[in-house]
Amino acid sequence: MQEQQGWVYLTQQWLDTQQLPLTIINASISGETSAGGLARLPALLEQHQPHYVLIELGGNDGLRGFAVAQLEQNLTQLIELSQATGAEVLLMQIRIPPNLGPRYTRQFESLYPALAERYQLPLWPFFMEQIALNEDLMLPDGIHPNRQAQPLIKQQMKSWFAQLVCDGEC
Repeated sequence: MQEQQGWVYLTQQWLDTQQLPLTIINASISGETSAGGLARLPALLEQHQPHYVLIELGGNDGLRGFAVAQLEQNLTQLIELSQATGAEVLLMQIRIPPNLGPRYTRQFESLYPALAERYQLPLWPFFMEQIALNEDLMLPDGIHPNRQAQPLIKQQMKSWFAQLVCDGEC
């Protein structure tokens, strides 16, 4: 999929059209774990000096069955490093397929609300909640959204970003 077809680009186009003072920098790397994001974060914070940091990591940790305690440690460091720069941190709930069993899935998914509560962070809902269950909106891998899903993701992200930068009044 071309960059111009993805939700980040589509959402940025909407922000620009609305003349909202927010630039989205997509620093994600497909397949990256929370450890990879943590390793790259200090340089990204220094380079971009963001006002907001949306942490949407952990799905690949869960798909690989990594220890939830290690994910918690990585997410905690991501949050604390971001906050130390003065950035407002937003955390996104991540969900995983239940193939590693109910105990692991429960521990994994409950981590995000617990961290949001501990650090008093906004917890954004999993952006794939409705999309992931519709195979027409997913790539054959069953994990990633396809091109048709991108405008739907944009709609969700648009409403959350609108709440962030204009109290939902735009």
